[in-house]
Amino acid sequence: MNSNEVEVQATLKQLGQLRQAIGQAIVGQEQVVEQLLIGLLSGGHCLLEGVPGLGKTLLVRSLGQALHLDFRRIQFTPDLMPSDILGTEILTDQDGRREFRFRPGPLFANLVLADEINRSTPKTQSAM
Repeated sequence: MNSNEVEVQATLKQLGQLRQAIGQAIVGQEQVVEQLLIGLLSGGHCLLEGVPGLGKTLLVRSLGQALHLDFRRIQFTPDLMPSDILGTEILTDQDGRREFRFRPGPLFANLVLADEINRSTPKTQSAM
């Protein structure tokens, strides 16, 4: 086997291990897990649709845990502000010195689950 074939075999083994790790939390959703992994590997975004209780949040959280990635969930509501997503500057007082410090919002995570985006205002949606 040449080096490319070895790399492909190693990648396939890692994908199998990743499927197995997610499968410990998500049972009976092999096609959804596979499509999520395809989206991840292609560098794209995934749209998970379904009624409440299907495990969408658990699926993304399990993926994040399996890959040791930072995961955040944003629950979109009518009163959510863009700064709740992007983050904000906070005035701090250290050693008698006042300065602004940026506190990043949940959008700065590796994996972000944006739940019910349609409930927020257009201005807040554009922050995504």
